[in-house]
Amino acid sequence: MALLKAARVADVPTLDVVVPDHLAAAAARVLDAEAASMVKKQRGAGRRFAVIGHRGKGMNALASPDRRMQEVKENSVRSFNEAARFAVDYVEFDVQVTKDVCPVIFHDNFIITEEHGKISEKRVTDLQLEDFLQYGPQNRQGKNGKPLLRKMKDGRVLNWNVQSDDPLCTLQEAFEKVNPRLGFNVELKFDDNLVYQDEELTHILQAILKACTITAVHESLLVGYSLIPVVLTHQIFNL
Repeated sequence: MALLKAARVADVPTLDVVVPDHLAAAAARVLDAEAASMVKKQRGAGRRFAVIGHRGKGMNALASPDRRMQEVKENSVRSFNEAARFAVDYVEFDVQVTKDVCPVIFHDNFIITEEHGKISEKRVTDLQLEDFLQYGPQNRQGKNGKPLLRKMKDGRVLNWNVQSDDPLCTLQEAFEKVNPRLGFNVELKFDDNLVYQDEELTHILQAILKACTITAVHESLLVGYSLIPVVLTHQIFNL
């Protein structure tokens, strides 16, 4: 079994170590021949480790005493481009689909804010894109977004404060604004507490794959998913 090791992006050296051939074989099973050939060529015919930046330059652990864990907003264009400054091959991020069928990048199932002194939460997939983008810092100068909070595993709700903030973004924005040197490890985000019907899963997966096909300029694309939609994903890839 392959061993995985997590490391901070800033601490990753250039790695020139042989990668087991089964990784290249796995890519070939998912990608078509042309895409698999491109991945093999870019990664040096599978002769080195692929270094993946988790949620870009790293996840935000808001309760951690390590200030580096609150350095850059995770899953943002800024975090991805910051990761590109280091020896990283891919950035990993989480994709969900809004109610109006737009793939957005956000890890948590619920988005939390404070309105009129009360904390409220909404499921990301129940929001329209316009509503989703109103949380946190805004792209338009002079416009203030809704406060963005985050629930910890122990139940505490903390302000989502980081040293270098950035607006929430769509999958399309990532393809358009992130350094094209990076490959994308797209994690399809599903709520383990929900039961999805095949039709709903197909709808979600098609929206994400459509965005990947239309706007993709990045040479390498890995799509990750849970066991629930894996069969449907392969069916859609083979359409």
